[in-house]
Parts: sequence; C-alpha cells; structure tokens
Amino acid sequence: MKTKPVVSTSILAMLCTAATASALTMETVTIGNPGNPNDSTGYGAVATTYAIGKYEVTLNQYREFLAAVAVTDTYELYNASMGTDLAIRGITQTGSPGSYAYAVIGDGTRPVTYVSWYDAARFSNWLSNGQPTGLQTVGTTETGSYTLTANTGLISYNGTGLYRLPSESEWYKAAYYQPAAAGGDTDGYWLYPTGSNAIPNSRNGSVSDANSGNFSRSVAPAADGVNDGYAVSGSTSYSSGQNYLTPVGAFTQADSYYGTFDQGGNVWEWNDAIISSSRGLRGGAWGNAEYALRSSNRTINVPTYENADVGFRIATVPEPTVSVSLILAGGLLLSRRKRPSAL
Repeated sequence: MKTKPVVSTSILAMLCTAATASALTMETVTIGNPGNPNDSTGYGAVATTYAIGKYEVTLNQYREFLAAVAVTDTYELYNASMGTDLAIRGITQTGSPGSYAYAVIGDGTRPVTYVSWYDAARFSNWLSNGQPTGLQTVGTTETGSYTLTANTGLISYNGTGLYRLPSESEWYKAAYYQPAAAGGDTDGYWLYPTGSNAIPNSRNGSVSDANSGNFSRSVAPAADGVNDGYAVSGSTSYSSGQNYLTPVGAFTQADSYYGTFDQGGNVWEWNDAIISSSRGLRGGAWGNAEYALRSSNRTINVPTYENADVGFRIATVPEPTVSVSLILAGGLLLSRRKRPSAL
C-alpha cells in the first residue's frame, strides 16, 4: 500500500470552498508518477500529477446538472432518447421550455449516455463555476473551463477551470499505466484497463473477478454467466427491452492501477483530443467486443455525436473534492498488480 500525494494548502482551501458552495460531489483518484514515458502507441506520457473521475458520470449526477441549468435547455443538454431508448433508459424530462423537470429512472448509478462532447464540456464548466442554478449562459455552462459558442467549433480547455475533460494521454495513463517497478508490465502499460494483458471476462458485474467488464464476448460453454454474449443479459442476441448498462463500479475488483473503474466497457468516454474535425473517444462499450477495450484501440467522432454507448468522466487537479476529514486521515490508495482472471 502507498499513501496518496499530500494535498497542498491552496488545494485544501479550494476544497473547503467547494464543499460549502456545491451539493454534488465528484469522486476522483490521484494519478501520480509524473513524467512517465509514452508507450509504443505514442500515448500515456503526462508531465504532472492530476486527478480523474473514479467513475463515469452517472445518471444521478447528470440529472442534478439538468435540474440546475436546463429548465429551458437552450443547448439541448437533454436528449429524448435518455428516457425512451430501453437499452440505456435512465432520465425523463417533463414539462415545457422554461419549466422542464427531470427525474431518474431506477437508482441512477448507471452512467449517463446520449451526451455529446459539448454536453460534457458544459458539465465541466458548471462544476468549475460552483454548480450554479440558472440559464445556459456566461457563468453557468458557457464559460469556465471552456468558452463555448453554441454547439460549434473545436474548443480547447482554457487552462484555468478546475474541472475539464481529460486529455487523451491523461485518460490513457489512468487506464493502462502501472510502473514496471510497481508490478506493471515490462513497458509499464497493460493491454486492458484491469491491470492485465489477458482478455477480460464479460459478465454482469462481479465482486471477485479482477479481470472483467461490461462488454460483449461469447466463449463456449455458454449459460454460465460469463462470456455468454452481452454482459448484462448473458445472451448473444440483442433484446430491444433490455437495459445494457451496469452501475459504475459494479466490477469491484477490476479497477486500474490507480483505482479507476469501467475504463474498459460500459460506455465509450469522450476525451479532449482533437483529430481533424472530431474529438477522441476511448474504452469501448457494452455492445463492443474486447478489442475496443484495448490500449491499442481509439476512435473519434464529431463533437455533436450522441449515442446509447457514449458517456464521459471528468479530470481535475489532485483531490479537489475529498472531504477535509479524509485529508486529515491520510487516505490510502491500494497498489494494483497483475492478476489472473477469476470466475
């Protein structure tokens, strides 16, 4: 076991301010080992210590965002498919412009989907601005970490906002990196974000399998709850009435070296990469085969793209939302190691 990096006095001051001004807590993990090298794909090197969401942004968290800034919903932060697509259904919208209200279906612990890159950037702005309530304008969603003009342009992080989307290398490092000296692979990078080079098992959550995730894999013999097709249904056939998402962190042992969950499977996650006229996506989703979870795989799409398998997680400075009591207690981060698959 190793202790987490010491939180500076300035970060502690920001932390205390945020705790009194904001209701929504974003749980993060610190990504240390600054100055690490890229791997053979050309990704993963990050010069500084940073923090990233331990989990994907959930339905509950996104609903709070909608309730605060989307009573009119000028920039369509809500997609009607969030409430009608049975494969991911999780948030409903009622009312009319100026009086929209939002409710979560179920317990709200699954990741939000049907979010564009712009939606994710506006969520980051809202967090950075202290989670204000109001219209989608300057000081709520349109300024902060990103300066937005409607849903146009390839916008870069302005370098001052507290919360943002991770760069591609930040996302990549959190998922795949583990120093060889700390038990990682010889080059410091695993093929999968579960601390393993072996193909993970596809299953509907697990508290014992350290190499598993929510994706689609079929290996005989079938009907044993592992590698039977879609992870949630255990079938190779798609069902129009099935919700295919798993709660964030449902694979309690299958975290990365730094302690992130679901960076392989569940939903594709936006990052800040700009490739031609598109933005980067990593990690694979519930309907993909194992190749999508690999470090060698990346994809892109236009920043307005929204789909049933696309979500995101946030990045920030080290530990801005940990409670003061946890800081004083000196929280510990478990070192991860290469582990065999467990059924």
